Amino acid sequence: MDEFAGLVAVVTGGASGIGAATAAELARRGATVAVIDRVLPSEVARVHGEVADITDDVQVRAAIAAIGERLGGIDILVNNAGIGAAGDVSANDDAEWHRVYDVNVVGPTRVTRAALPWLKRSDAASVVNTASIVALAGLPNRALYSATKGAVVALTYAMAADHLADGIRVNAVAPGTADTPWVQRLLSEADDPAAMAENLRRRQPLGRLVTADEIAFAIANLASPRAAATTGTVAVVDGGLTSLRV
Repeated sequence: MDEFAGLVAVVTGGASGIGAATAAELARRGATVAVIDRVLPSEVARVHGEVADITDDVQVRAAIAAIGERLGGIDILVNNAGIGAAGDVSANDDAEWHRVYDVNVVGPTRVTRAALPWLKRSDAASVVNTASIVALAGLPNRALYSATKGAVVALTYAMAADHLADGIRVNAVAPGTADTPWVQRLLSEADDPAAMAENLRRRQPLGRLVTADEIAFAIANLASPRAAATTGTVAVVDGGLTSLRV
């Protein structure tokens, strides 16, 4: 497949999990892929990797500039980097609320802001933000995380409207509970990991966790030039959780 041939894609949080799967999917479909993450394994660093913390505007601007100059442009941006948070509204103090918002909401804003001059030069510009189904459905003990991902959905709609005239499409993907390193850490910290894992699987009508590759496929489809009429859309990849009652 070569639908992304000649296009440069940037994936934040691309060293592991959904980001790594997305980088691999885009590369398989012909894109030249650059990854931004705080830590890059050697095999990722060799493939146009840039080390940057998305909470640091100076680092973000430097990373985006380096990628754009080295690869001759930026056509696709996948704002995937993010962190989780557990608990109800009383579980996290103000500092943690600010920290998670800084990564999950302001972070994608910083990266998109830095990439805009490059995206505006592209004839196939696309931004895809990673949200979550917790932005669309109330799940227990996810107050802070849900608030940030709800903001990502709202930000996606606003960006899609703002940059329509620039020829930049902006969409989001909303995964259900996925088999990612963060979920595995949650399970490892649970009192009964096996019971918690079974509850997570049963919560989704498909009876299993969503895979990183399935989410990556959705992200790539939204970013594809073949989806030229798709903007301001949130694609749900959740095993039927938000809409099915079986």
